Amino acid sequence: MKTLFYFLILLLPFQLSAQQKLNGIVNDEKGKPLDAATVTLSQNGQVVNSQLADMGKFTFSNLNQSTYQLSVSLIGYKPLLRSFNLPKDSLKLILLSDSKELKEVAITFKKPTIERKIDRIVFNVENSIMASGGSAWEALTKAPGVQTSNDGVIKTNNKGATVYMDGKPVRLSGDDLSAYLQSIPSDNISKIEVMPNPSSKYEAQGGAVINIVSKKSKADGFNASLSGGYTRGELNRYTGNGTFNYRKNKLNVFGSYGYSDRDIKRHLDTYTIFQSPGSYAYWDGSRASVSKSKVSNYTAGADYNLTDNQVIGVLVTGNNSATSGYSNGRTNIYNNYASSPDSVLRTTANSKGDGSQYSFNLNYKVKLDTNGKSLNIDVDYAPFTKNNTQNLNNLTYLPDGSISSALYQVSYPSTQKINIWSGKVDYEYRLGKTWSMESGAKYSSTVSENLFDFYNTAAGTPVLDLLRSDRFHYTENTAAGYTSISGSINEWTYKGGLRAEYTTTKGISASLDSINTNKYLRVFPTVFVSYKASENNEFGFAYSKRVERPDYRQLNPAKSYSSPYNYQSGNPFLKPSIINDLRLTYTLHQNYTFAAVYTQINDLASNVTVQDNINKTFFDTQQNIGSIKDAGIELSSVHHPASWWEINNIAQGYRRTQSSDQPGNTYNYKQYYCYLRTDHAFTIDKNSGWKAELGAWYTSAVQQGTLKVNRTYDLSTGVSKPLLNKQATLRFSASDILNGNPYRILINNNGQNNGIYQKNDTRTFTVSFSYKLGSSVAAARKRTTASEEERKRAN
Repeated sequence: MKTLFYFLILLLPFQLSAQQKLNGIVNDEKGKPLDAATVTLSQNGQVVNSQLADMGKFTFSNLNQSTYQLSVSLIGYKPLLRSFNLPKDSLKLILLSDSKELKEVAITFKKPTIERKIDRIVFNVENSIMASGGSAWEALTKAPGVQTSNDGVIKTNNKGATVYMDGKPVRLSGDDLSAYLQSIPSDNISKIEVMPNPSSKYEAQGGAVINIVSKKSKADGFNASLSGGYTRGELNRYTGNGTFNYRKNKLNVFGSYGYSDRDIKRHLDTYTIFQSPGSYAYWDGSRASVSKSKVSNYTAGADYNLTDNQVIGVLVTGNNSATSGYSNGRTNIYNNYASSPDSVLRTTANSKGDGSQYSFNLNYKVKLDTNGKSLNIDVDYAPFTKNNTQNLNNLTYLPDGSISSALYQVSYPSTQKINIWSGKVDYEYRLGKTWSMESGAKYSSTVSENLFDFYNTAAGTPVLDLLRSDRFHYTENTAAGYTSISGSINEWTYKGGLRAEYTTTKGISASLDSINTNKYLRVFPTVFVSYKASENNEFGFAYSKRVERPDYRQLNPAKSYSSPYNYQSGNPFLKPSIINDLRLTYTLHQNYTFAAVYTQINDLASNVTVQDNINKTFFDTQQNIGSIKDAGIELSSVHHPASWWEINNIAQGYRRTQSSDQPGNTYNYKQYYCYLRTDHAFTIDKNSGWKAELGAWYTSAVQQGTLKVNRTYDLSTGVSKPLLNKQATLRFSASDILNGNPYRILINNNGQNNGIYQKNDTRTFTVSFSYKLGSSVAAARKRTTASEEERKRAN
């Protein structure tokens, strides 16, 4: 009864406030809607947003109560310019026919590479030279404030981030998320939106949201685009992509296909110090590995307008991958401070696997009136399958070269199957002339089956080891409801919302002979307030509460061995982490933003190492180990030293306090750390279209739990040139020129003394070419499906 009460409350219009929305329509003199008219919104001479009218209709959101200028243009009609004040219900604009003989006209709108808005930073990938020709993963590394790691972890503003594609969360994590994003050509991406404090409409999962918005081929009739790229690191990488769109009358059919063939070489150095009373051993390891992947991504969809106010659509996305890899490693063992090794471990491994991920979406949307009232319904099914077989061989040699142990040879095939069913309803409406409301509900059900078999193969015939094999079954069901409201009163702009999620989980492990169940109801508020003191001075306040649930990989207790003495495993008893984020902002001249921020993470889930200093074994697992509190200052600025030069800078500095009283992982740390970034865009020659970019960032060393992550830095550059009457673009780029992006972690706590140093082949050179067929007119409809949040956490 208590749960039902919470969800009923969520569907009521809470009196929190937010920003203005402007709806409008563009007609000709006879009252006929003009499709594909370019509508540009400006304020104080600066472009705020621009879009193409869809059957004459346009909508601008996240606006302040202020004065704006609106310009409308379309070939064959006289341009229109109008000033207006918000709040305003809607605008009806009429374009007059231009009776003069039409000549060739090029109407262009160029967005800056980086845009800063009240609740997000927008990185326009299609305008970035350095982000072109590679993968979505590499484009993420170029986005302001986004930090990535070699194991697929993505962070922004010191918080883990949930990745969305076109408003739909990606249900992958860790290495699978990295591999998926690396398979998507960056030439298929329009922009990346970084939201440190997402609104209540977004799932509560993840401290921040990063939304990757794909390009859409836009035209009446048939329209398409093609692109391809070649990247050279230590090995070769290739990408290719194509999109199409066909629109006629009430039907719109669209799709895309992307293919990547990537070979990546990595170098890993490790050390472990096993020390106990009367014993000291130093294990010094090095390993070189090569991973190969061939991945196909595709999308197919259709929208059909049942009436002028109703549309029904289907959307199918797929991802098929084939992977393989091999590695060679050597570990020198020095006992009792010896100057030469007492023994040497030689380990070789190879793997082969395949995977598939699909999503089937059915969508219905209806506009209930002309005042912004609408209803949106989504039903989704998303199956995911991954198969992989790892083979491992190890021999131990004495200093004279003789073999000191029997051959250790094992094979462990694994299969993971995940099925996600979900549905959601979103309802938008207005309260009077000032407030915009949105409420919704969602239900999702996830079932994950994980099979892991461990075979000893040294004798030639595989022998199943039941003690090291496992069957892990995990289910998760979540019911959610939310409501949000936005509006403005004089110089004040408000946005607020409340989201509640009731979650039940159950994990069954055969190897642990355990059943773990959880049931919890959590409420997640969000608040945004801004005050515009003058045209050049604006103050803001934002607060959000979020949850970081463990992904399915972190929960799986199956053991994956890298040698007879080392393995990794998950923890089915992990609890979700809770994140509270508070920030106060001041914006000067719309170009300088200063923010005081405070972030607290409770029940932090983190990698921990467990050394057995007696038996000389080592494994890596996951634990909830304490809390992190970050207090700091963030500065961002935009400069234009010249008409051909734009600079975007970010500087973030924090004081971190973290503590844990978990047995074996007790600590109390205090430290300062920072993140610095500068991006420069140059127009070398306006007439010929030559452009260039230069970007650099630096992250200082930081402690997270028991892990001390060393500093990293990056310097990248690129140039581009339009060709073939600007229908094509040729780009050259170089990433991580100084090779400053290795991943180094040190651990020295409670008898744990080990570290890794991994180079991930990030210094690369890329050449890419893209070509557009047709003209941009009316885009395929974007929509958010219901299942994507669960798919983000799939493994």
